[in-house]
Amino acid sequence: MEINYQLAFEMAPVGLALSRNRTIMDCNQRLCEMFGTTREQLMGQSFQILYPSADEFERTGARISPILNRNGTYADDRIMRRVDGRLKGEAFWCHVTGRALNREAPHEAGIWCFEDLSARRPVKAELTAREREVAAHLMQGLTSKQIGKTLAISHRTIEIYRARLMRKYKAANAGDLVQKLMAG
Repeated sequence: MEINYQLAFEMAPVGLALSRNRTIMDCNQRLCEMFGTTREQLMGQSFQILYPSADEFERTGARISPILNRNGTYADDRIMRRVDGRLKGEAFWCHVTGRALNREAPHEAGIWCFEDLSARRPVKAELTAREREVAAHLMQGLTSKQIGKTLAISHRTIEIYRARLMRKYKAANAGDLVQKLMAG
């Protein structure tokens, strides 16, 4: 029996996208459903349209580039936004995994997988772009110093963001905050 790779791409239970220079070259139906749009609307578009802000798109690209360059792969949980449809503009947690086809030029071409986490982790608090970044790293178990190094800012600044998150989520301590972030 011959394997139909195009059909496998189209019918995958997760969103898939092929990229070139952070532009969507092709995508499957599940990605379109997740973001509330059509393939025609996504093809040829920058991934920026899937992010809550242009700033987050730029910072994420800068952050993942050295990791893609070193490992060839990257994965994280981040907040994305729906593009169109009845949920247009809605923020949701998404697990994103990618592979660079050329480690020397990590954004040149890649394969990306998107998994909608909103059923398990709804977005309950209004967060700034930086708070979303810090929250994502906290959920990975990183300390303030590790997050500061990753984001190239002071660990004391991270502690300020963590304190803001604790207030917004009414968390008693860092462990409680992570638990509430994981729950939404």
